[in-house]
Amino acid sequence: MAGSLNPHLLLAVPLAPLAGSAIAGLFGTRFFGNVIGRGVSTAATILGVLVAFLISASVLMDVMHGATFNGTIYNWMTVNGLKLEVGFQVDSLTAMMMCVVTFVSLMVHIYTIGYMAEDEGYNRFFSYISLFTFSMLMLVMANNFLQLFFGWEAVGLVSYLLIGFWYTRPTAIFANMKAFLVNRVGDFGFILGIGLLLAYSGSMNYQEVFAQREHLATLTVPGTDWMLLTAACICLFIGAMGKSAQFPLHVWLPDSMEGPTPISALIHAATMVTAGIFMVSRMSPLFELSDVALSFVMIIGAITALFMGFLGIIQNDIKRVVAYSTLSQLGYMTVALGASAYSVAVFHLMTHAFFKALLFLGAGSVIIGMHHDQDIRNMGGLWKYMKITWITSLIGSLALIGTPFFSGFYSKDSIIEAVSLSHLPGAGFAHFAVLAGVFVTAFYSFRMYFLVFHGEERFGQPHHHSEGHDSDAHNEEDVHDDHGHDEHHHGLAPGQKPHESPFVVWFPLVMLAIPSIFIGYFGIQYMLYGDFFKGVIFFSEHHPAMEELAHEFHSAGAMGMHAFTSAPFWLALAGVAAAYYCYMVNRAVPQWFYDKLRPIHTLLDNKYYMDKFNQTVFAGGARLLGGGLWTVGDRGLIDGLVVNGSAKLVGWFSSLTRLLQSGYIYHYAFVMILGVLYFLVKYFPFWQ
Repeated sequence: MAGSLNPHLLLAVPLAPLAGSAIAGLFGTRFFGNVIGRGVSTAATILGVLVAFLISASVLMDVMHGATFNGTIYNWMTVNGLKLEVGFQVDSLTAMMMCVVTFVSLMVHIYTIGYMAEDEGYNRFFSYISLFTFSMLMLVMANNFLQLFFGWEAVGLVSYLLIGFWYTRPTAIFANMKAFLVNRVGDFGFILGIGLLLAYSGSMNYQEVFAQREHLATLTVPGTDWMLLTAACICLFIGAMGKSAQFPLHVWLPDSMEGPTPISALIHAATMVTAGIFMVSRMSPLFELSDVALSFVMIIGAITALFMGFLGIIQNDIKRVVAYSTLSQLGYMTVALGASAYSVAVFHLMTHAFFKALLFLGAGSVIIGMHHDQDIRNMGGLWKYMKITWITSLIGSLALIGTPFFSGFYSKDSIIEAVSLSHLPGAGFAHFAVLAGVFVTAFYSFRMYFLVFHGEERFGQPHHHSEGHDSDAHNEEDVHDDHGHDEHHHGLAPGQKPHESPFVVWFPLVMLAIPSIFIGYFGIQYMLYGDFFKGVIFFSEHHPAMEELAHEFHSAGAMGMHAFTSAPFWLALAGVAAAYYCYMVNRAVPQWFYDKLRPIHTLLDNKYYMDKFNQTVFAGGARLLGGGLWTVGDRGLIDGLVVNGSAKLVGWFSSLTRLLQSGYIYHYAFVMILGVLYFLVKYFPFWQ
């Protein structure tokens, strides 16, 4: 059924969540007096996202049969021949992203009914997450850089609102401001990249820019010998570094756990943080012409994949363990982009969206069962009380570590293979990083799993953490009440037992667990080695990773069986075994490592001192600069010279004028006589 998609139907995809957001945000909050209540707000937002998902699924089926769309929906303005417009480009990449965004968003909406049931901002939260869904859909459906930038900034804005959802909590305010400022750094590079392409191509439309890519590859940045395309691609990727939390612009994502757990699943696992991965994949025709840009992408991704994984080992907040896992997996995707395996990166984006959303929502279910205690050291043995959460979290963990036949295995192993086939500078380090990351990922994932669901029950009693490796306090990071009530400690009272979460909470876990198991097996043949991304994602003949992967691939089943003899499988198994021994058999081992490697633990505990560096250098420098500008510029020049100086000048002049304005008539008559005499002498000189 090749042909063109209906633009009116496509327009309904982003507008349906926007309508739900407007209904809940305007009529379900104090803005208009909360005239509709919770029921209507919930129904409106869920219905909007459900409509978007059903249409997206229908569009994906049509795209798989050859239908596409690339056109203008609304022409905003034309300036000197430059078209500024709203337009959609819907192909296989876009259709897949639309389904992922809307499905995960739908599950999060359902989950929120139970998770936020006791929160006063219930309707406001639904409005925000629907608005986020609209913003993300506008981003992935764009066919031009203007709309891409609009969606890019819109998801950043809504993320700011969601991270600071509990705006009375100081840590939440700090976290959302941190996310906002760090993303502005990346967005500065992003808009520079867009500006370079616009300046030399004269267009903001993707296809018109791609059509000039060979010409752009011959140009240099004025005044330098830098390739224009290299500079533009690196600037675009700096934007992706901020949005997709790559080193060193990763610092905002762990702190974003201050927001409610549903947004951790929606924004910081499945959609927003993958916007940079999607953008680079969409720009593959440009990136393929710059080996320098690809090497830069690969090295940044490798650093993030390995070193952010190390930080997950020492975390005790259940959400922060999953957050650092997200950072590491985003590094894997970025490494695949640098190896020109764009389709593999997007494939991992898709599989990761399901199992990471599952892990975040599973963590939220544990938090509910533990009465909002997030410290994994206070848990243990929960499998007996929360069987659905236990099974689904195990599925998510197995998918995350790349267990053969689970979805994460097919995408993760494909990334490792693609990097091993790359010949770009930095590929050797990247291959080591992603291999070592397999062990690290398995260790911290099952450390969390064993401490939460197995072993002795450590809840409902006073806790004095004496184990060095696990007990080094993270100050305010250790335990947060996930519902914003931090005036007293939450947790299970003595004798109280955990409980399974309500249906609206565990149902999304089950629905996300299904693709976490099967979608990799059934999708790899079609997405990586079929025609799914043909004509959408490009790779050069000089970057043969995908061709060699296709030559080695036989079937999903054969790949799964072969995995049992491969290094990644044994590294993952070693990570699980090490976690089991350290936290289930011999708890003295972590203490021994802590005692022997205390400096390394301190380094990890301080997150490589990146936050302190930013606080000292950038925030401190900004305060110093701001203080100087305030002292010299504001107080000295503006207040002192311009405002107060002009007032003093007027006062001085007035004081002189006041001497001549005495109010006595004979003074004024005397001046008049002097004036008359002056004119007589000057114009009628009687002595001549």
